[in-house]
Amino acid sequence: MSERNPIPLILTGIGSIVGTVMVLWYYGYLHFAKPEDALLLSDFTMLKTIPGEDYKVSLEAAPQVAQCIDGVLVLFDTQQKGLTGVLVDNKRKAVRCMGQETPQEVK
Repeated sequence: MSERNPIPLILTGIGSIVGTVMVLWYYGYLHFAKPEDALLLSDFTMLKTIPGEDYKVSLEAAPQVAQCIDGVLVLFDTQQKGLTGVLVDNKRKAVRCMGQETPQEVK
């Protein structure tokens, strides 16, 4: 009985894995995170409103715009196009939206 050479099988397996990863990355199904992807967009502070008490805010608007998507508050940066993020608290929990219904799938 002759023994099979395992080298071609190993190389084929490695090539298949590398090829699959490259195709998934090319079509956008796979994203390699970079350190700059996890940077904070800006620091935000909540101003607590108390009835009868005045508070001051700047007349100039922030460069971020928020929108409620699927019940989560999503921030869009107007200065850096394409930069979006979900607003989270210090424990990485998403800030939820109220007042808008979650989109439902049309059947």
